[in-house]
Amino acid sequence: MTYDLQKEKREAVDAGYRALDSLRAARENLDSAKNWGLWDMFGGGLISTMLKQSKMDSAKQNMERAKYDLHRFSQELRDVSISYDLDIEMGDFLSFADWFFDGFFVDWMVQDRINKAREQVSEAIRQVEDILRRLNDH
Repeated sequence: MTYDLQKEKREAVDAGYRALDSLRAARENLDSAKNWGLWDMFGGGLISTMLKQSKMDSAKQNMERAKYDLHRFSQELRDVSISYDLDIEMGDFLSFADWFFDGFFVDWMVQDRINKAREQVSEAIRQVEDILRRLNDH
């Protein structure tokens, strides 16, 4: 069996785009949770709290999917003979769900966590896009 670099690159690119889809979906839900969180902070009441929580739950599901997709992307990158540095702190980045969704009661603390999680997701998106750009250029 011969090594097919182009096939390996296609597989890496496909895995990268799957990771981007998951990350973008998470960012979308975090954006929505952030907006509902702001509304909640200024007296939005039970409905805004429930909507914020729903968006946070959706973001958590997207992050679990992104965790899997980023792992697959990393594996596919190893198959490509050109070295790429997927510099995402997987432990910190993906474990945020453990503390982020742990039932904080103070709205401003939740809002701060939403903002930090969104920053991490945006940074991961930037890094994956950069790697995909470099993969497509070679």
